[in-house]
Amino acid sequence: MIRYLKTFVTAAETASFSAAGARLGLTQSAVSAQIQRLEDDLGVQLFERTGRAVSLSDDGRRLLAQAQGVIAGYQAMRGDAGALGGQAALAPIHVGAILTAQLGLLPGAVRRWTTLGAMPHLNIVPGMSVQLLAQLDARELDLAVMIRPRIGVPADMKWLTLMHEPYVAIAPKGTRGDVAGWATTLPFVRYNRRSYGGDLVDRYLRRHRLWVREGVELDEPEVILRMVRAGLGWSIVPATLIGLAFEGKAAGASAPATGSGKSPRAGAGVQVLPLSGAPLTRELGVLVRHSALKRAAVSTLLQCLSDEAGSRG
Repeated sequence: MIRYLKTFVTAAETASFSAAGARLGLTQSAVSAQIQRLEDDLGVQLFERTGRAVSLSDDGRRLLAQAQGVIAGYQAMRGDAGALGGQAALAPIHVGAILTAQLGLLPGAVRRWTTLGAMPHLNIVPGMSVQLLAQLDARELDLAVMIRPRIGVPADMKWLTLMHEPYVAIAPKGTRGDVAGWATTLPFVRYNRRSYGGDLVDRYLRRHRLWVREGVELDEPEVILRMVRAGLGWSIVPATLIGLAFEGKAAGASAPATGSGKSPRAGAGVQVLPLSGAPLTRELGVLVRHSALKRAAVSTLLQCLSDEAGSRG
């Protein structure tokens, strides 16, 4: 049946039974017979046939990615995962990504990746870092763009650092004063403490003895930004979320103190202040399973992510 699945995928690529036969070393009638056998076995029609032309049916489009995944799994069982080629190379790549990576790094990295030629389908799965780690453990993902795990990198995975993202304080547009003043006068819109990023913020607040007025607590930084814009309080978020880069500051450079009379900056419809003391940053990178690294397309995608992060300084 694996042979029939390969024939199905090749016919889908070429949109022609004769072209598929030429690629696979089969006659057109042999391709047609294998597709018919597969359709009978699955109980669906995979192709719409109009004369000599063929095109995927709705069921065919739905089952194509699954067929590619089965072929890739079979090749891996045979020990061929390190030299994936032909049909196995077409298996989808399942990529987890936190929201700020989806908004920031991913679009540029994927654009770099697709310009290199025909590439497998990418399935982007959103989630918090803790959720993505669990999905990697369960082998539901090949890699994830996320915050570095606090618990360390699992033995069957590899970590690639992409960048260090600074955090900034934000408040509704027009808000005056410094961060300490915001903490005493405005509710705090908190990044979920169960997330890696939210835990970093919580430890920063405790380290600097900033006692906040608790407002709401949620998972998504983008929603936090929207709530601050709506005047529901202040927050601490990654600077990349609002597309802000402080002049002359590379990631990890010291930020000016917030109590020095420095005026808030406007950005993305909110007021923005750097945080005082040691810079608060999070390490953003890629956690990838070693087995996935054997695929050339995955390695190429990692390089594109690294190049995109490097281009952002």
